[in-house]
Amino acid sequence: MSAMSEVTSQDSDQSASTKLVHTRLEPSRGWVSLQLQEVWAYRELLYFLTWRDVKVRYKQTILGAAWAIIQPFFTMVVFSIFFGRLAQIPSDGIPYPIFSYAALVPWTFFANGLTQSSNSLVMSSNLIKKIYFPRLVIPMSGVISGIVDFMLAFVVLFGMMLVYGIFPTVNIVFLPLFLLLAFVTALGVGLWLSAMNVQFRDVRYTIPFLTQFWLFATPIAYPSTLLDQPWRTLYGINPMTGVVEGFRWALLGTDTAPGPIIIVSTLTSLLLLLSGAFYFRRMEKTFADVV
Repeated sequence: MSAMSEVTSQDSDQSASTKLVHTRLEPSRGWVSLQLQEVWAYRELLYFLTWRDVKVRYKQTILGAAWAIIQPFFTMVVFSIFFGRLAQIPSDGIPYPIFSYAALVPWTFFANGLTQSSNSLVMSSNLIKKIYFPRLVIPMSGVISGIVDFMLAFVVLFGMMLVYGIFPTVNIVFLPLFLLLAFVTALGVGLWLSAMNVQFRDVRYTIPFLTQFWLFATPIAYPSTLLDQPWRTLYGINPMTGVVEGFRWALLGTDTAPGPIIIVSTLTSLLLLLSGAFYFRRMEKTFADVV
């Protein structure tokens, strides 16, 4: 009798251990938390999506990764001819090609990250419809993948500096912070536009106009010193102003230390990121149905 009861208890333990655990996914309601712990839990997926974006970008291209250098370099050539030589735009005592290219390197990283992240949800529609994962990793991977292009363009910038006899100052230690500011700005705007692009597909047609306008609203072809205070500080409402001036100050040793501009740019960038992330999370529940 005791042996039979022992067998019964073992069977019940085995049946309890083999019970399946079910996870029920429900759409969020209203404004929800960002749940960044989910993004960290899916960090491997973020890595593979980033690597996928890098490979797809130059798949079946003749020049491959050289496009990361060609785009900012030839833009620098055009700016040097029309703004530097013909219009005689001042360049803070720096040779104009270096002056413009030092700004175009972080700008190209920002512009490409903005474009990639804004179109990322629509391009990954099949993945969104099939499985569940934090959707935030999709636009994040689009921005992070641009770091490879940035590094290639930065090597060319360093070589140009050596040719012109310009050597980085000790301020170069702050360079990663300015790159981080460009990343935060691109991701913040990308979160807004990617979520809106799912609902309104004509958003993607406005992105080229937005980046073109933003290019000339940023002191790339001209210095911010053309503006007097307090307008120069208010110019920092454009976050890329702080990035561009910070790069020139850190690499070229210009007298235009970001100062108040970087404070205003940082606050604006953080506001874009936080508001974009919360808006993205609010609209996330509709992505699989609409995309």
